[in-house]
Amino acid sequence: MTRRSTLPARRIVVVGNGMTGARFAEEVARRDPDGRRVRVTLVGAEPGPAYNRVLLPGLIDGAYAPRDIALPEPQTAGITRLRGTAATGIDPRERTVDLDTGERLDYDELVLATGARAALPPLRGLAAADGTPAEGVTALRDLADQRRLAHLVRPGAPAVVLGGGVLGLETARALTGAGVRVAVVEAAPWIMRRQIDRACAQVLARAYEDLGVRVHAWRVADRWAPGSGLVLDDGTVLAGDAIVVTAGVRPAVELADKAGVKVEHGVVVDDRLASSDPRIHAIGDCASHPGGGAGLVQPGYEQARILADLLTGADPAARYTGARPVTRLKAQGIDLTAMGATDDEAAEPGTESVVVSDPAKRRYAKLNVAGGRVSGAVLLGFPEASPEVSRLFDEGAAVPEDRLGLLQGRPEEAGAEGEGSAGGREAHVCRCNAVTRTDIEQAWLDGARTRPAIAQATRATTGCGGCTRDVDALLKAMDGKGAAKVG
Repeated sequence: MTRRSTLPARRIVVVGNGMTGARFAEEVARRDPDGRRVRVTLVGAEPGPAYNRVLLPGLIDGAYAPRDIALPEPQTAGITRLRGTAATGIDPRERTVDLDTGERLDYDELVLATGARAALPPLRGLAAADGTPAEGVTALRDLADQRRLAHLVRPGAPAVVLGGGVLGLETARALTGAGVRVAVVEAAPWIMRRQIDRACAQVLARAYEDLGVRVHAWRVADRWAPGSGLVLDDGTVLAGDAIVVTAGVRPAVELADKAGVKVEHGVVVDDRLASSDPRIHAIGDCASHPGGGAGLVQPGYEQARILADLLTGADPAARYTGARPVTRLKAQGIDLTAMGATDDEAAEPGTESVVVSDPAKRRYAKLNVAGGRVSGAVLLGFPEASPEVSRLFDEGAAVPEDRLGLLQGRPEEAGAEGEGSAGGREAHVCRCNAVTRTDIEQAWLDGARTRPAIAQATRATTGCGGCTRDVDALLKAMDGKGAAKVG
């Protein structure tokens, strides 16, 4: 017999209806579908429903429609959503949140999921006098940015992407897919400096050049000249009708800072995701935890899950201990996965490396092993190896002796037991949501025959989006063969 609490439901206010805030509400709904334990009020400044910001570049070239990037929003008695509404202040003593509508919300627990905002670098011409983007300038953080970019670019016309990180490269690829002539400018010695080593970056740059993107690494921009383009410090002008700035973000911590909550590169939180005020919590890009995780989808979702466990009472022992980030570049025609320390300068002492370099085929793989475990890896053009290497890194599992076989996507020959993974454990297709191929096949057998239906049933593709092509390929294979036998 299940006991039901007779105590009144506790009030949780969530500020931010982005990916992490929406996921927290979904996790709460799974644990408390009737709203008996908690009542959640979700406050979002954007007027529409929650969506996957990571997939915004896909709207540029038509890979996705807006409906394709929508996130699940369970309609339950315990969740109220206030869209197009901004929080303007927090009173920790009274436990209230002020809204721009003039309303005031009382809370027992407050969750900050305010995310981060694009940071315009101090470059002449990028910002107007009031700090807003100047003529021809945009970021790509939300749907408003995407619509602005769509009005700025035209097929055959030039555009510049400032920043050679993951978002910059994904944006550049999407723009070329829309017929735009693109140049990428990166001030660091090589593109994706934080995720991959120089050798891989050189091969990746060539792959982008093959697609029509001009890559300018280790180049310093001097100013943006509307109507002309981006002027580099040596006087070179890169033609551009528009410039997309993807050169960094700043955590949105103004509300917490004004309320006296401790802020250091984000709202400082402990393993319970509580701030310096134990009734105020932070998750996602606005949170600063010693174990990291800001800027990544999977850790944000993990934080949302753990905080839902804690605030609903489903698991009082739940703790967030940090992130082991895996980055996947989502660009048509490019398959790149990176994790851990891949640059030799960042490698642990005694690290053993296996490197496969095939520049002519635009392929490169590097596996770093320290203490018998994966300490870092980068896989460009090795899609068969990515799931198993990622799993080994995730779990801190022992690396098989045949490391070359592992990179070639032959885990069984490399010493793994069971089909597709070591010890019989199945690798994830969707790492953000821990979804396996078996999960997807079962959802297909249960009637989920499209990507949105698979997403609804399993949550696959609702994270970083890196698994979208894999899910599409599985659906195509299953549709072609009929019902696939699970197991």
